[in-house]
Amino acid sequence: MYSAYRLRQALVLLEKAIARDPHYGPALGLAAQCCQHLVTNLDAPDRDALRPKGIDFGRRAIEVAGDDPGVLADAAMALAVLGEGLDAMIALVDHALALNPSYARGWHISGFLRLWAGQTDRAIEHGEMALRLSPRAANLPTFLIGTALFFSRRFEEAVPRLWVAIEDRPAFPNPYRYLAACYAHMGLLDEAHDMIARLRAIMPEVIVDLRLPYRNPQHRELFLSGLRLALGETASPALDPCRR
Repeated sequence: MYSAYRLRQALVLLEKAIARDPHYGPALGLAAQCCQHLVTNLDAPDRDALRPKGIDFGRRAIEVAGDDPGVLADAAMALAVLGEGLDAMIALVDHALALNPSYARGWHISGFLRLWAGQTDRAIEHGEMALRLSPRAANLPTFLIGTALFFSRRFEEAVPRLWVAIEDRPAFPNPYRYLAACYAHMGLLDEAHDMIARLRAIMPEVIVDLRLPYRNPQHRELFLSGLRLALGETASPALDPCRR
């Protein structure tokens, strides 16, 4: 289950592995990802401490990764979310894919980095590549494609993709947020309110401390304004997120 409890359990075990071998790249990369998810997706109360810890794990992972595309891609994803330069992380994941062009997770991560860079068409292409290479691991690439369709304002196409992501991993909160925003922009406010209620059954925060590196401010505002509509708000506060 996607939960703070499980992520914290994983992080404890990974830190034990790192203590035994400080140069174990896969553990460092996954530890960075655990910190990333706790900070951005689950609004951990100790996120101010977890953010520098995740950055440290990610940087150390890169130092020891060598030619391991999995470690490079995991570190790139975590560091991009936690505040490192997006262009540098795109170059890093491009290097990982040059090492292994059949690495499905690498294409998935590359797609998210392109999404945050504002390249929605390339994000969709990379998500579709990840699906072709690993159709059984459909959840995250499908969520990526649905999110990219949302930012492209192709709301009707985004809805079924986001539903698939919810059905496949019902405890993962972000698809509920994007689907609520999507319904709101489509004028389907009852459906949007229902998504908010379902999200709050998982976690109380609707608009969390969203520090994802959306380079296009219009993408960020599209998402936040959709959530505000889904919450029943009509005003247009500043783009800086606040908790609801």
